[in-house]
Amino acid sequence: MSFCYYAVCTILGLEDGKECIIVGTVYKQMQLKPSILDEYSKERSVTSIAQPHNFMHPDDYLILEDDSGRVKLAGNVLSPSMYATGVVAALHGKEGSDGGFYVQSVLEAGLPPQRPLHSGYNLKENKYVVLVSGLLVGSMKSNPLQFQLLVDYVTGHSGDEQEQSMASQIVRVIIAGDSVDMQQSLLAGQSLGLKDQGRLAEPIKELDLALTQLAAAMPVDIMPGPNDPANFSLPQQPLHKCLFSGASAYNTFVCATNPHQFDIDGVCFLGTSGQNIDDLAKYSDAKEILDYMERTLKWRHLAPTAPDTLGCYPFTDRDPFVIEDCPHVYFCGNQKKYASRVIQGYEGQVVRLVCIPSFRETGSAVVEKGGITEIKNHWNTVQ
Repeated sequence: MSFCYYAVCTILGLEDGKECIIVGTVYKQMQLKPSILDEYSKERSVTSIAQPHNFMHPDDYLILEDDSGRVKLAGNVLSPSMYATGVVAALHGKEGSDGGFYVQSVLEAGLPPQRPLHSGYNLKENKYVVLVSGLLVGSMKSNPLQFQLLVDYVTGHSGDEQEQSMASQIVRVIIAGDSVDMQQSLLAGQSLGLKDQGRLAEPIKELDLALTQLAAAMPVDIMPGPNDPANFSLPQQPLHKCLFSGASAYNTFVCATNPHQFDIDGVCFLGTSGQNIDDLAKYSDAKEILDYMERTLKWRHLAPTAPDTLGCYPFTDRDPFVIEDCPHVYFCGNQKKYASRVIQGYEGQVVRLVCIPSFRETGSAVVEKGGITEIKNHWNTVQ
């Protein structure tokens, strides 16, 4: 077996026709990408109307930039539809006579190293984790009875003997964002009267009653989402415990960040409330949501589009979204439908990808078994 070795060059040091490897950050030039400057432009060019869910255009192209400069990427190997601004990649190719870099192969980071399960871990032991998102308590479409049925099911107060037996093996409940629906008409910045203050607090009180029932039975983690009373920029800080006077009385109740990472018996869970995947879907293309999730793991970055199109805190010394340890379960909340897939890495990594559907829209939650190769996904529709 023969190996070819190529020098790693900076973009400024590229030579015409010489094969090499360049490393940098991908920038995607998009015609339909929204810009705040367009609102103040006096001369607005006539362009096609972009669909609200995706801003891609056939004439989009990619640019790679490093500390020395930037170069336009050419060739058929690298598809602009699969990438978004912010992805770090190493590219093998050569500079053409037109000044572009013709890509011959893409060298991605791949799945990060994964901690093996400890020797005492029992894959046959039944331990379940409930994943739910998009409760949106207080919205016009939410059904309080439906949510209460979910609480009764998880706590073992409903269902037959077999379902109650499984409920007794639930070790944690994860609420992945969009738990309440605040009335936007009351959040216009003006001072509120006592009546309006009561209306604004009603959804949180209703949610607190349900969380208190759950926290009395098992550990509960609640993550903030795009519609929750939390900061907008990622990483979102935990919802304040003063919002949940009843549930916060239990030490099993945890207000978590978004993204959220935790371990259960050595099994690593990592997930978000969906903003990173939803934003990536606006500026790239894929057949399924799971494809976006798989790409973020292989790029080793949870939110590659931040801060370009996704708001995030301006960190200067580190990037908290870099995935250093590969999770065993990677979930994404507030999606249109349930989906799941198992992917494997070159070094034996095994990851279960899970899309959590919006509970308000589907009336469904996901139950994950704590094992890896034996993970079971139950599509529980509460009628």
